[in-house]
Amino acid sequence: MLIVAGVGPGNPKYLTLDVKMRIEKAKYILAFGRVTNSLKHIREDIIQVNKVEEILKYMDKEKEILLLASGDPNFFGIVDFLKGKGLPIKEVLPGLSSFQYLMGKLQKSWQNAFFLSLHGREDNLEKIKSHKLSILLIDKFNTPDKISKELYRLNIKGKIYVGFNLSYDDEKIIIKNIGEEIENISSLGVVIIENKMD
Repeated sequence: MLIVAGVGPGNPKYLTLDVKMRIEKAKYILAFGRVTNSLKHIREDIIQVNKVEEILKYMDKEKEILLLASGDPNFFGIVDFLKGKGLPIKEVLPGLSSFQYLMGKLQKSWQNAFFLSLHGREDNLEKIKSHKLSILLIDKFNTPDKISKELYRLNIKGKIYVGFNLSYDDEKIIIKNIGEEIENISSLGVVIIENKMD
């Protein structure tokens, strides 16, 4: 059985106390690369996996496995994917999402936001036209610069906020007007769009 735990945006100081205690006590722990590296000071025996399929070889009815996932595993995270593969989940422990971290840094409310993940997915940015506030997860293909130019082409005006490497020492937050060029600092990022609707 799996216990899926969110480890937050990256920096271990954003782990919940519950997740930290579970990491310290768990017998078997799996995590993806970036997560494994950031938590080595807590446990050196975390088993690194690169693909979800690798989790299958560790599954055993007698074992309880703690699977660590970045951000919150229920927000465009791994939980739905695992369920789709038929993997039994005993418990999900939430974590702080990178977008929540960024909204805190920007001191902005997000309860009415439209959410879109472009992290390993394709989607239509035209959906942003009908929302004052949109929050996007990005990847190395869907860069903030590409998004900024596409929104400008769609005649969407307003501000674009980009958070790169959030919570890490090399964190960078950039504020631009939609359409302006944005340096691609990292594929680890969140984009916030404030649409100046007519």
